[in-house]
Amino acid sequence: MRIPLALAFNAAANFVIGLLVAKFLGPEAFGEFALALALGVVVQIGVFDWIRLAAARFGEGARATLDASFAFLALAVAVLALGALFSGLSLRLSSELLGLALLAAVVNGFFDYRQALVRARFEDGLYARLLLTKNLLSAILTIGGAWLTGSAAVAVAGVCLAMAGAMASAHQALRAQARAQAAARASLALDYLRYAKPVVAASLLYLLLGLFNRSLVAERHGFAEAGQFSLAFDMGQRIVGSLGVMLDVVLFQLAVRADGESGEDAKAQVARNMGLVHALLTPACVGLWLVSPSLERIAAPLAFRGPFDLYFTLLLPGFLCFGLSVYAIAPVFQIARRTAPLIAAALGACAADLALLALLPSGAQSIAVAQTGAMAAGFLCLCAFAMAGPTRWPGARDLLAPLLGAVLMAAALAPLRGWEPGLVTLFAQILGGLAIYGAVMVGLDACGLRALARDALRFRSSSLNSRRQREASSE
Repeated sequence: MRIPLALAFNAAANFVIGLLVAKFLGPEAFGEFALALALGVVVQIGVFDWIRLAAARFGEGARATLDASFAFLALAVAVLALGALFSGLSLRLSSELLGLALLAAVVNGFFDYRQALVRARFEDGLYARLLLTKNLLSAILTIGGAWLTGSAAVAVAGVCLAMAGAMASAHQALRAQARAQAAARASLALDYLRYAKPVVAASLLYLLLGLFNRSLVAERHGFAEAGQFSLAFDMGQRIVGSLGVMLDVVLFQLAVRADGESGEDAKAQVARNMGLVHALLTPACVGLWLVSPSLERIAAPLAFRGPFDLYFTLLLPGFLCFGLSVYAIAPVFQIARRTAPLIAAALGACAADLALLALLPSGAQSIAVAQTGAMAAGFLCLCAFAMAGPTRWPGARDLLAPLLGAVLMAAALAPLRGWEPGLVTLFAQILGGLAIYGAVMVGLDACGLRALARDALRFRSSSLNSRRQREASSE
């Protein structure tokens, strides 16, 4: 339970930190900040993420090889960065921001690698501590730097220092993990790289697509407009991604365990997982559309209001498609160890993005539409590949009930979007949405919710009885 709670806190903290940094930097500097971090994430995923995936899969036994691999790649990134800076290339970002973006890639890659080792050892307390410390330091350093200086470079430096500080604060605990292990071997590193390559390649393509679209907004319309675009992009992506991760951290492990016992059990678990992810993400995205005017009024800094709601609305269907692709459909191929379709679907998304950009009129809003269209194309491609194979799908009720609940919720609450935005409207929409959607899901018993509710009540009752017995015995 600690891991989902830690991830929920991390998502909420990132959301608040992002909004406050945007407020203190303003649209133009925030556009530079967001573009630098997006570049850093692309480098991190492309260069270092296979190390994180290998650490999560193979644990401490791979540590010597992975440590050596990380050190080598970090040195390579530093050399290439120096080469780019002194080559005379015309770069959209300043040399200062480019250097900090690459530093963020290295530090964040190392932080994620260490977290993966912690998770592989089931050190849930240490995992949560690292996330908590990172967010507390980020609140001080990143927000504080943006407030004091208004500089995108200082804010990016704050991000780097927060992650480095979190690892330094847990240095002794991280060192205590070390066990006797074999010496580093290049052949093992290549094996780990082959294992992670398809997943990394697909993730990298999607990240490059988002970075390309952000850069296009900055190129055509300036960093101020890129900042408006980026705030809506980052907030929507973080919300949907965080909801997906909170499910995936539990559901995917259940599928892996079932795969170790029986292939058919694994297929059944993946089908259940697909239904649960759909049942959470679909109404969540409809709900985000319903509350977006109030969300903008309450959360978005004054300089971002207006464009935030517009971009958020245009990008939201794409976030839903991406979330369903990653957390509902992709596990079908990961469990089957047939990950080539992930790359093919990502290539389809990139092709759709380029086609839409060529067909749509020039404008930042068209770029947002192209981003959403690309995510939808990637999702449809992945579904087509899954249908072509021996995939077990959720039952019709588990697929249709969330759609029905989301449609009824949207139809009933859409008039509330015309109310005065604010807390009263937001709470009315949330309570109304939960009541309507919950009634449909429980009434139709979609995804076995009645059984889940009975199990939860039975567990709570047994926990209370156990506590009362312990209290009685202690007296």
